[in-house]
Amino acid sequence: MHTLKNRKIHFETYGCTFNFADTEKLKEIALRQGCSITKDEDNDFDTVVINTCTVVAQTERAMLKAINAYPDREIYVTGCMPVVQKELLLSVRPDIHIILPEDIYKENDRAGAIADKNTGVLQIGTGCLGRCAYCITRKARGPLKSFDEEKILKEAENLIREGATEIQLTGQDVSAYGFDKKTNLSKLLYSLNELDGDFFVRVGMMNPATVIPILPELVPPFKLEKIYSFVHMPVQSGSNNVLMTMQRGYTSAEYEGIVSKFRREIPDVRISTDFIVGYPTERDDDFEKTLDLLYNTLPTKVNITRFSVRENTPAALYKDMPDWIKKNRSRALTDAANKIYDLQNSKMIGKKMSVAVTEKKKEGTVIARDKSYNNIVIKEDIPLGKTVNVVIKSHNRHYLIAELI
Repeated sequence: MHTLKNRKIHFETYGCTFNFADTEKLKEIALRQGCSITKDEDNDFDTVVINTCTVVAQTERAMLKAINAYPDREIYVTGCMPVVQKELLLSVRPDIHIILPEDIYKENDRAGAIADKNTGVLQIGTGCLGRCAYCITRKARGPLKSFDEEKILKEAENLIREGATEIQLTGQDVSAYGFDKKTNLSKLLYSLNELDGDFFVRVGMMNPATVIPILPELVPPFKLEKIYSFVHMPVQSGSNNVLMTMQRGYTSAEYEGIVSKFRREIPDVRISTDFIVGYPTERDDDFEKTLDLLYNTLPTKVNITRFSVRENTPAALYKDMPDWIKKNRSRALTDAANKIYDLQNSKMIGKKMSVAVTEKKKEGTVIARDKSYNNIVIKEDIPLGKTVNVVIKSHNRHYLIAELI
């Protein structure tokens, strides 16, 4: 860390929003130490800082490829890999410099960062309470350490002052917030909603196991004016046998119960979930139960990952299944999810709503979000952060297309 002085640095960040916030902190440290930061398209740099992810084997391979792409530059590596795979990194590049995440926090204790113009990323804590059998990230990030609410609110105010109209709460398990401090996520959301300014809060990934104990008080904040009615809650499997061997800490029925409660109290809530297919204990009938759960809960966003062995995790002791089975199951689950997207999006056509512009993807086109955080494309040049009224005219499976009213 302290040798990162007076350099021209190119940054590359991979993985979750938490990593992107860490990169912004590291940039602040580097600037304080006399460094300059080059633009992505600029090749005039002597040092590369790579913030790594290693959640699956494919990502790990991508990280090693990224490191090897700069044989003639000085390399600094941070993120999850240096914590759990330091020897692997040194075997690839013995000359790399390691920056552990905890080293970043010692030098920069901010919890928030502007990630992209009007989007602020707000870290609410590190680590988790889980013991998922397949997960290497929990070894990298350690046990739950929630940040003080006062610190989080102060950082949120900073982000709003800096121009953030969307604040993304991030952590390894956002719904675990406060379990170590005699508070909880619900109380934090009420406090964030009271802050002055025109902004929305997007709640990050929540684990059903930590949602269950606080469910009655967790649902109401998602109705608040400044909190998106958007729930990202990975289920990973619809089979209780697989969930048990994954050590997830809940049943499929409990997951469906959470979704049902959110939908009863907030009919327009948007549900996003994740699945792992091809887990070593997943039989054919287990996968059928996953399909059943998908159709029972009708999520409007689904992330699908094929299981890959991570070293030194309990799941590594199982015999892995052939890739062709994983591919077939991934394809079947994707096809089912696509049918749900088409069905749900068709129901949105003709609806009129107020949306906030959050991104500009290309000239003359913007992306906006409604209260349920639906992805809405408007073919107009509208300033970021502006709220407009639209009518949904069509969809393209993964996003809605709207026109101004």
